[in-house]
Amino acid sequence: MTAETPRDFIEVIHNAIPAEACAAILAQMRASAQLQPGEVGSGVFPELKHSKDLRISGRAEWQQVEMLLQQAVFKGVLSYLRRYPQALISPLMLQVQDTDGSARRLSADDFPGMEDAQLSELARTCLRPGAINLQWYAAGEGGYPYWHCELYPRDPAGETLHRHLLWTLYLNDDFQAGETEFMFQERKIAPRTGSLLIAPTAFTHTHRGNRPEGGDKFIATSWILFQSAQRLYGGA
Repeated sequence: MTAETPRDFIEVIHNAIPAEACAAILAQMRASAQLQPGEVGSGVFPELKHSKDLRISGRAEWQQVEMLLQQAVFKGVLSYLRRYPQALISPLMLQVQDTDGSARRLSADDFPGMEDAQLSELARTCLRPGAINLQWYAAGEGGYPYWHCELYPRDPAGETLHRHLLWTLYLNDDFQAGETEFMFQERKIAPRTGSLLIAPTAFTHTHRGNRPEGGDKFIATSWILFQSAQRLYGGA
């Protein structure tokens, strides 16, 4: 019997959006006058992250792009939840109404046969999308070499602690290197145009963005967050 390959909870979904859509986003980004120096959680530190960034959420001229990306990510998250249902049931101890009208706890065994509509509703009830940031890393100098995770307590409202999954969508691949590298999993994700990366946000998935060589690297990135306590539990 062959042992099952250990799961690293990193998923890569190829062709999440078409290559021509990636090219259009890239062209619009290159032409934008709204690019800003890339920030980490505490400000602009080029020695930690060297990029030009553009937050597109809430900008009218980027509305169609944001919708396209969020739809692709939501589809990817549903696939992720089917593979790792514990991403929902472990932190939330979800209950559903059984056929006899009584409440029962959801288990991982419920997910493989769950209708798409039911899983979509469950995901929307428990999770919410973060604001999308486009990032441009120049060849030979851009990158995010600092080993980091996506959870930190700096935000007084605790918003950054609600981040559950990270995602990156690669908009081009006409360069060398530039991988997303995960420390403990000892895994490098090579960018492929239109591919979507999904992984947990905690320190277990500490990662960095390696410097691209021979061409600039463009990505879209954000998080999937838990709904607020008030939305989930009421009265919080």
